Amino acid sequence: MTANDTLFEAAKIHIPGGVNSPVRAFNGVGGTPVFIERARGSKIYDTEGRGYIDYIGSWGPMILGHSHPHVIEAVKVAAEDGLSFGTPTPFETTVADTICRIMPSMDKVRMTSSGTEATMSAIRLARGFTGRDKIVKFEGCYHGHSDSLLVKAGSGMLTLGVPTSAGVPADFAKHTLTLPYNDPEAVKACFTEYAGQIAAVIVEPIAGNMNMIIPDQAFIDTLRSECSSDGAVLIFDEVMSGFRVGLGGAQAHFGVTPDLTCLGKIIGAGLPVGAFGGRAEIMNCIAPLGPVYQAGTLSGNPLAMRAGQAMFELLEAPSFYSELEGKLDHLLGGLKAAADKHGVPFKTCRLGGMFGLFFTDGATDNYEAVMACNAAHFKQFFHGMLDRGIYLAPSSFEAGFISAAHTRSDLDHTIVAADEVFALIASA
Repeated sequence: MTANDTLFEAAKIHIPGGVNSPVRAFNGVGGTPVFIERARGSKIYDTEGRGYIDYIGSWGPMILGHSHPHVIEAVKVAAEDGLSFGTPTPFETTVADTICRIMPSMDKVRMTSSGTEATMSAIRLARGFTGRDKIVKFEGCYHGHSDSLLVKAGSGMLTLGVPTSAGVPADFAKHTLTLPYNDPEAVKACFTEYAGQIAAVIVEPIAGNMNMIIPDQAFIDTLRSECSSDGAVLIFDEVMSGFRVGLGGAQAHFGVTPDLTCLGKIIGAGLPVGAFGGRAEIMNCIAPLGPVYQAGTLSGNPLAMRAGQAMFELLEAPSFYSELEGKLDHLLGGLKAAADKHGVPFKTCRLGGMFGLFFTDGATDNYEAVMACNAAHFKQFFHGMLDRGIYLAPSSFEAGFISAAHTRSDLDHTIVAADEVFALIASA
């Protein structure tokens, strides 16, 4: 039995499934999860000291790399001042000012403790602002585990949703409409069918939870035009894409202004934090200014705020994102060449520091297409890379991330490892 096996069995005694978030259990790829003890730069290290080049980055926020000295110093100073006050602090104002300056769609912003809280609160706010109940979401997009959003499509494209998790009342799910991602005609049909009833459309403008999908401009433009015409609130869930695909997020990439935006732990440099914000007219409906209640003792936690501000100071360097893109061009070009060399169907996509890997030679523009990718090839690739010291997301439905700390040596080592694994896949 390995050290990881022992740790996993011990974890199962008092932690359901041995993990505190389901994807960590390796159910999507099989095998035993790796227990990580520390991290620095581009690498994470297990309890036996083995290093792995990390392409998860705590699911996105470690854009500077792990344990960046500028961030760590900010956290140390903050910790010496106290861990939590439950009062206003100047640091949350500084971070709010920074976010609203970088993302012009956000006149005002409210801090939360997680991305799930941010999306849940944004939905409640949209309903309170519009006086409507129904929301629209899309197949393959994940917006956290609040009841209204753990919903799949009904029997037809425009039928009301049904719960995807036990414990979600059907009465909640019936107010959620689920549409195919990247399909502007489905959006138009939905607004025709439910005119005047939709409170909000929530979408990952760059999908990161069915692998990575960059939708067509027409899809995003249609969301904006239909919401504007009908009086619905357009919510961009940029928990994954915000400050990852570019300084201004996906909304800057598409040139589309949402009414509300949700952000996640990247704004705290990886510490537990989230935020939602947008037009002042809508945000002024939040308590204490308005009737929509939202609260949190740890919202605007001083450690997360000071860590986030330290990170933003570095993200705004002129060449920061172009350097990330250059690294991904080299990495993904090398992976694709290796796959082609061995005749393995394989495609990639990337924007900023975020990327997707697909074992297919077909379409990769919606949930059904991603579901049709070769899951067996991904599992073999994942474990082959893990054996060679490369840590990828343990699911074929998750995006990957690169950081400023990844070196050319890291990237070349990854390409060499992939070449070996693609050869094994081809010979299987």
